[in-house]
Amino acid sequence: MKLYNSIGPNPRTVRMFMAERGITIPIVEVDLLGGENRREPYLSRNPSGQLPALELDDGTVLAEITAICEYLDEISPGPSLIGKTPLERAETRMWVRRLDLTIVEPLIAGFRFAEGLKLFGSRLHCIPQAADDLKQIVREKLAWLDPLMAGKEYICGNRLSLADILFFCFLEFGATVRQPVDPALTAITAWRDRMKTRPSTAA
Repeated sequence: MKLYNSIGPNPRTVRMFMAERGITIPIVEVDLLGGENRREPYLSRNPSGQLPALELDDGTVLAEITAICEYLDEISPGPSLIGKTPLERAETRMWVRRLDLTIVEPLIAGFRFAEGLKLFGSRLHCIPQAADDLKQIVREKLAWLDPLMAGKEYICGNRLSLADILFFCFLEFGATVRQPVDPALTAITAWRDRMKTRPSTAA
């Protein structure tokens, strides 16, 4: 297997997941800033042109970070970061879905339509006038989430999961593109500080 990697929070989520699971595979760097992911031969591997992508030994290519992480989790020994029971797996997937739709997607779109417009304007259909509203949605959803995380070590209670890794990588990215977490959100801030101590954050 090999992982097609680049800058950005999507590949970082997979790298951090792999580090937490003790998974090591060859990595191929793709020049996202130079648009290498938007032309051949990469498009033949992943027609969406997005990163990362996982190429299996038989040539099959998996894209989308949740699919990649779940596949790697299932084929690797050791404690699962998706869940060891049907209930735990359902809970992880519930939170990954919630976070992806309500926080991650508007955060990324808000960046692409504003600070990232110069890079993404020629690659995607961008809506610059929507950027401020998308960022406001992120702030509102973070405020909704904060009390739900109070008293919990991780998003799914006392166990680290893919939901934590995904959320952490995108919040860290947001902080670099003018979308920091309001320090008044004390539960999220404390959770993020705990996550920062994990060695996997260096992946």
